[in-house]
Amino acid sequence: MSEVSLPDDGRQDPAGALPEYAERVLEVAELIPPGRVMTYGDVAEWLEEGGPRQVGRVMALYGGAAPWWRVVRADGVLLPGHELRALAHYRAEGTPLKEAGRAAEGHLPRLDMRRARWDGDGGERAQGHT
Repeated sequence: MSEVSLPDDGRQDPAGALPEYAERVLEVAELIPPGRVMTYGDVAEWLEEGGPRQVGRVMALYGGAAPWWRVVRADGVLLPGHELRALAHYRAEGTPLKEAGRAAEGHLPRLDMRRARWDGDGGERAQGHT
């Protein structure tokens, strides 16, 4: 698997500060209301920079302190390896879910993307630092 580069090179500076793009992605994650989600692509579109892979990379590297469970795959499948932790957050926040069918691996529900997806309405657009 090839390395996905972040806009503006994506390197963390020696002082330990986050790359500017990563800060912006995490700011958007913080704006998502409890019980709602945005896809990786939604976040990139909101920022008008990068794409789903870059957002996913930021969340994988830096998203632990942010509400990572609110930035999701477009198909509503729970984040592999973190399904039970995410599911606990979704249930606590009342995030709309679709119950899994018997054929579903592990019988885990999916997010009901039609009802759970947040379009950013009412949130301030995260702007780059100047």
